Amino acid sequence: MPTLLRTLLWSGLLLVCGCASAPSSRPAARAAEGARAQLAILESTDIHSNILSYDYYKLAEDRSIGFERMATLVKQARKEFANSVLFDAGDTIQGTALADYQALVKPVDCNEELAMYRAMDALGYDGGTIGNHEFNYGLPFLAQVTNQPMNVEGIAARHCAGPHYPLVLSNAFSVRDNQPIYPPYAVLDRTLTLRDAEGHDIKAPIRIGIIGFTPPPIMQWDKRNLEGKIYTKGLVESAREYLPKLRAQNVDLVIAISHGGIDVSPYGSAMENANWYLSQEPGIDALLLGHSHAPFPDPHNAKSRFNNLPEVDNQRGFIHGKPAVMGNFWGKSLGVIELALVQRNGRWTIDAAATHSEVRDIKKTDGSFVAPDPAIDALIEPVHEATIAYVSTPIGDSDFAMTSYFAELGDVTALQPVNMAQHDYATSYIERNLPQYANVPVLSAAAPFKTGFSGANDYTDIEAGPLAIHNAADLYLYPNTLTAVKVDGAVLKGWLERSAQRFNRIDPTRREAQELVNRKFSGYNFDVIQGGLTYAIDVTQPTGMRITNLRYLGKPVDAAQTFIVVTNNYRASGGGLGACAKASDTRSRRLEPQLAFRAGGDCRPDPVHVRDGQARPCQGRWPRQCALAEGQRRRYGDLRGGPCRGANPEALTAHRLEFSGGFIGKPLPPTIDAAARMATRGITALHGS
Repeated sequence: MPTLLRTLLWSGLLLVCGCASAPSSRPAARAAEGARAQLAILESTDIHSNILSYDYYKLAEDRSIGFERMATLVKQARKEFANSVLFDAGDTIQGTALADYQALVKPVDCNEELAMYRAMDALGYDGGTIGNHEFNYGLPFLAQVTNQPMNVEGIAARHCAGPHYPLVLSNAFSVRDNQPIYPPYAVLDRTLTLRDAEGHDIKAPIRIGIIGFTPPPIMQWDKRNLEGKIYTKGLVESAREYLPKLRAQNVDLVIAISHGGIDVSPYGSAMENANWYLSQEPGIDALLLGHSHAPFPDPHNAKSRFNNLPEVDNQRGFIHGKPAVMGNFWGKSLGVIELALVQRNGRWTIDAAATHSEVRDIKKTDGSFVAPDPAIDALIEPVHEATIAYVSTPIGDSDFAMTSYFAELGDVTALQPVNMAQHDYATSYIERNLPQYANVPVLSAAAPFKTGFSGANDYTDIEAGPLAIHNAADLYLYPNTLTAVKVDGAVLKGWLERSAQRFNRIDPTRREAQELVNRKFSGYNFDVIQGGLTYAIDVTQPTGMRITNLRYLGKPVDAAQTFIVVTNNYRASGGGLGACAKASDTRSRRLEPQLAFRAGGDCRPDPVHVRDGQARPCQGRWPRQCALAEGQRRRYGDLRGGPCRGANPEALTAHRLEFSGGFIGKPLPPTIDAAARMATRGITALHGS
């Protein structure tokens, strides 16, 4: 798209937002010097298409989540505050079976607004940005449902139904013309209500600028969708490029809407959570954050990741002296910045001492939940019912239950079907199409996607018996595709070392209880490698030095030994692997849409940047964990012969977790094998591919 046309489109968007086309058109009436006003900045983030309080995997109500309940908080806040604006910080349109249904099973037409945006328009948003998961369905789909022209290969210029509020994004650019694929910023003219000296309500204008940011690592995470089409810049670099232009619009305030968290590590242009640095840019007045799935501020949580960070006030919600907020995910809460404004030198400024941020939950202090907004349900009922009907389609049977309750302890019931299907598919593909790899051992890696992060219900729990599409989706939540990487033994060991970070380091000399699981390491990055590997994780050792007795088919793994590891496109592109990401960057070629092989490079254990790995505990157990697992014998006895059978007391004494990567128990029945295949091929049944 020519730069002139894009500029005109941006200008049109600004006019739709109610802003003036030039600073000179600013309304003449101004508040008196020293006048005060209050503005509530309301924020949602990481909704992930959880429009209703409903779990499409369990086909049951879940009152702990849902945009429809967060909408009630928005309406309550609007009654409380005379002045408010509402923004969204991204990861909005992906994350549920309903989202997949509208994107992949029965894609929405160009003239049909996405259900998530329809609900948001009913609430009346003022603006938003694009999160990393918005790119999961590809750029053509994203351009369509956001009604955003992009000068990008494969995207036709057309006008489609999209959200009725501006989406801004300043750090993602088209390869074709080096221009942002979304307007980098927008200007909103709004009217404040305030009291004069006599106590009368008066009106005064305010001009608000918004600028958006997404995590630069999207280029790794969605490489198959983005490579060769767009590129990203660091948050600070983009802010310095566009903030002067935004400030030149004579705005009173600039709000950064950034889909990212707070990281005080040294800055880099590919930094995922760079808002600690973004907050230091002088042109930004307030920040709306996301991505971390953790509330900020979180003043009553002694374990909050934001405690004790330099220049971060986790009580009042400030970063480097600037107000900031990050709501929780899936519609669990609403972020609120109560902004105190003072008129100085002809414009509104922030009184930081009278300003604070908070996160308001849909769960009340008595344990109950706010009521849902009935208008939201009515808006999306047809697609909601269609999704339920689709995911209820029968696909087979299973004679064993599949759960992730004890995934860290060795229960592979929800993972072995995935690994077996991946392994079988890749092995068959190699035999038919890649005879040069016929003698290379094939391993398979899968991770437990649901390990309790969002609460007690956040686990896979599929009973033995009939299976439907929603069960396959429960096994595999994300729209990934199957990918394979060629690695050597050293890379494999480095990969396992990253997985070992799921566990805290245990001090065997201490007598008091120690928490084994590292809650800062995401469960979805704890890969399980199966296909003939055995090894131990010594949890008394420091990061990068924990993997011992690594063997394949009983023989020690040599550092130069070659393996093919079947995984997903996210992991193969470096997602969650830290330094291991470099291993998949060279000599890669796609063989078909579902399978790619990438030649490995060097990937040694890196204690500083370790973020991921692959493994599965099978034999060794901690005594209490073993007792708990034994109480769930009925769930996986058929497959594993009892979760604690054969537990090794010597391994327990040595503070080691023994891992067995073999496929334990009888082969999968054809029906469950078919279901697993559908799950591992990007949830083929659910996606209709």
